[in-house]
Amino acid sequence: MEPIRTFSVKRVDGTGSERVVDRVAAEEPLVILVRHWRKDAQTTESLAVTMRTPGHDKELAVGLLLSEAVIRGGEDVTEARALGNGPANEVLVELARGVDFEAWRMARTGFVSSSCGVCGKRNGDAVRQDMPAAETDRFCIPASIVHALPQRLHARQEGFVETGGLHAAALVTGVGKIEAVFEDVGRHNALDKLIGWAVLNGHTPLRERMLFLSSRGSFELVQKTAMAGAPMLATVGGPSSLAIETARDLQMTLMGFVRDGRFNVYSGDWRIHS
Repeated sequence: MEPIRTFSVKRVDGTGSERVVDRVAAEEPLVILVRHWRKDAQTTESLAVTMRTPGHDKELAVGLLLSEAVIRGGEDVTEARALGNGPANEVLVELARGVDFEAWRMARTGFVSSSCGVCGKRNGDAVRQDMPAAETDRFCIPASIVHALPQRLHARQEGFVETGGLHAAALVTGVGKIEAVFEDVGRHNALDKLIGWAVLNGHTPLRERMLFLSSRGSFELVQKTAMAGAPMLATVGGPSSLAIETARDLQMTLMGFVRDGRFNVYSGDWRIHS
């Protein structure tokens, strides 16, 4: 499926209207299936259904599995592949024999979604118990790199330029190089695609990388950043109160409003220097 669709629309301005062709970000359901070992046999179950922009589906699935603490790294994934196209696309992730999917499922009480880091958790403690604290002193960057990120990311947002409707997640090195960018109609999906790409390419944990997102900073994005092992998260929009509190608990550097030549540091300011 194509990530961008075209529609005939009526465009209206102060002087009148005209019929034009508009390019729009695609949004379609994806069924994520997990094949795991139960005693001495393999079984396949549905993990989640998520609405996403088609493309990089296996990365999205693997990233969600890491974010949800089903897996800890690439060694826990035997294979990830798409199962074909259709109204509800499917992607299958096969887990290594040592992954205890049954225990993970028993700890959940409800439906899993890429946009909800608290769904199905039994209590508040369970929300944070799987998230590792960031390392405190190995990764620091100058403020000039943060200031340059909006322009550098915009230059890589091909889908957003065409549609105006896609979020982006970028992986940034300590010298400001953007190693990878993924776009999706959902900001959570964009980050899961990026994390899944890192897992499948052997780059996790991301101890010496920063994540930069074109969205606001919610709790779920802090959670996914922590599970990927990244010590720094920066967003174009502002963070929520729970995102700030969680980042401080995890000693993660959290930045918001990274735009127009300024930004706020809500947690971990010792990693940012002049």
